[in-house]
Amino acid sequence: MRERVRSVLITPAGRLLLIKRLRPGAAPYWVLPGGGVEAGDSSLEAALHREIHEELAGTATICSLIHVIEGDDRQYVFLARIHTWDPARRSGPEFADPARGDYVVEEVPLTAAGLAGITLVPVSVACLLADHASTLSELPDLRSVRQPA
Repeated sequence: MRERVRSVLITPAGRLLLIKRLRPGAAPYWVLPGGGVEAGDSSLEAALHREIHEELAGTATICSLIHVIEGDDRQYVFLARIHTWDPARRSGPEFADPARGDYVVEEVPLTAAGLAGITLVPVSVACLLADHASTLSELPDLRSVRQPA
């Protein structure tokens, strides 16, 4: 089973940093930054730091694991505070292939209304965030949102 890491990234302004996916012939949707764990990654957190660097040219502090999604892949969703990012400096094979569509970095209000205004996938993460939108910008409280696997 392939392992993947994703991150709920809280910006210094208390917003959620997401990637808006634009694919030809498909409605826009938003995803959490992250990707596959690679053989050279020493831990899930190391894989997430690498992915944040590749996808956002960003640096973040990872706070805690808050959700695990079981399916064809196992996805670990972490809570993190992002400090810096520069989409113009990101790297990775997905950005070099125009057939994969666009990856637009976007800040979304971390509110029930902000989350309701987008299509965030996977749905289980969208539900988790919507359920805890009122406390998500308070990182000390976020450790309590972890959902069982």
